[in-house]
Amino acid sequence: MGKWLKNVGDHVDKYEPIVEVITDKVNAEVPSPFAGTLSEILVQEGETVPNDTEIAVIEAAGEGAEAEPAAASPGGAASAEAPAAVAGAEAVADEILPGESNAPEPDGGHGPAGSDERSAPASAAPSTATTAPAATATVAPAATVTAPSGSSTAGSNGAGDVAGYTGRMTPAVRRLAREHSVDLAQIAGSGHDGRVTRDDVMKWVESGGASAGTSPTSAGQQASAAAPAAAPAPPRAQSTPAPSTSAAAAPSPTPAPAATGAPSQDELKPMTPMRKAIARHMVESKSTAPHAYTTVEVDMFGVVALRDSVKRQYQEREGTALSFVAIVGKAVVEGLRRNPDLNAHWTEEGVMRRASVNLGVAVAVDDGLIVPVIKDADRYSIHGLNLWVQDYATRARANRLKMDDIQGGTFTLNNTGWFGSVSSQPIVNVPEIAILSMEAIVKRPVVVETPAGDTIGIRPMMNICVSFDHRGTDGAQIGRFVQDVKRWLESVDPQTPVW
Repeated sequence: MGKWLKNVGDHVDKYEPIVEVITDKVNAEVPSPFAGTLSEILVQEGETVPNDTEIAVIEAAGEGAEAEPAAASPGGAASAEAPAAVAGAEAVADEILPGESNAPEPDGGHGPAGSDERSAPASAAPSTATTAPAATATVAPAATVTAPSGSSTAGSNGAGDVAGYTGRMTPAVRRLAREHSVDLAQIAGSGHDGRVTRDDVMKWVESGGASAGTSPTSAGQQASAAAPAAAPAPPRAQSTPAPSTSAAAAPSPTPAPAATGAPSQDELKPMTPMRKAIARHMVESKSTAPHAYTTVEVDMFGVVALRDSVKRQYQEREGTALSFVAIVGKAVVEGLRRNPDLNAHWTEEGVMRRASVNLGVAVAVDDGLIVPVIKDADRYSIHGLNLWVQDYATRARANRLKMDDIQGGTFTLNNTGWFGSVSSQPIVNVPEIAILSMEAIVKRPVVVETPAGDTIGIRPMMNICVSFDHRGTDGAQIGRFVQDVKRWLESVDPQTPVW
């Protein structure tokens, strides 16, 4: 239990954050499932409790009955429990993040992979906890609830992007702001740490500030206002996710700053919950999965040319950069479609092939790593993947990911190239079968085949390094996969569709 945001006797609104909980990899706010008065705190700050523990009692508004604790159901709320960490995985950097490119069709053609003119995943209305017995309800389990709904937007997880505002807000505040076209950035919040409350919004509206302080929202802004849901339903073939790009040009996911100096004497740096989780998972992976490795170099001339050709247009149109990670991610999902045995989990009964291609993308955060998952990644174009990559990287570093964001991965993409690495051996994210690291794009002299014969040219080259669990696959199958990824990347040119 991290920090209580409300005291006994305080009024709380439905879905208003009342406490911060700390888990292995995600620190999150628990929202109140009811409006009413916080009548009792059952778990104090600093205490550690298991899931399904009653942590507080809320006396429902308008009721005077004696408060009686009752366990509330997560009701679709996302869990704050940490996902399995990726061993050896490094950060995704936005400056170098592979942007996306539309991949050739599975048959090797150069047709567009699927339009990204898709409807954004709908933000489901927040689901409540179980019906309150008598007049009260216990706040949902301490370590299993971070948001009112598993499919809520980033704003529902404590931060949002209504009218350009990037501070934390409750779903009620988000809804009011949208209904009244309020620019939250112009309101001085009276809540905890300056947070804008529902009363702040209503006072602003009643004072006439809403009409004076806001401007019509463009269609593009409306489209970008809906962040991708934590666990979106499989998108239609012609729909695309629209993570928030209004706050966009999302700051580049830079590595965590280095320590500011050596200690004057030996000191023990305590392990954080995240560090402990990573340590456990890495030891489990290396001790149970016999690792094998392969590396293939890729000529990225066409990929670089594509990105350069749309770089300015993409930035102006989308408000964010096109990442190399998205382009490589597209190649990976195309390779997985052709090699479904690698889009799988190892089990003692055999290899469980997964129907959905759910691509995990490793992101560095303070003192650790986290791997948000792009669900049904093979349904998205380069642009669609790029929106997810940028959104996840931003929310991961702002500690706004939900459990649904980090569950269900079937294959992991790791970007070690952002810090100049040209070769690495990432640890498989068990129970997944394999993990691919994209290395730095480096200009090198290579033999280039031309109609006039071979010649020496300077080309942007990149190594792709794959680690795999030898229990679930063999070198020949991995070889076919990396060759498919290589061919896809080398088939890209400035005409490859991005959107």
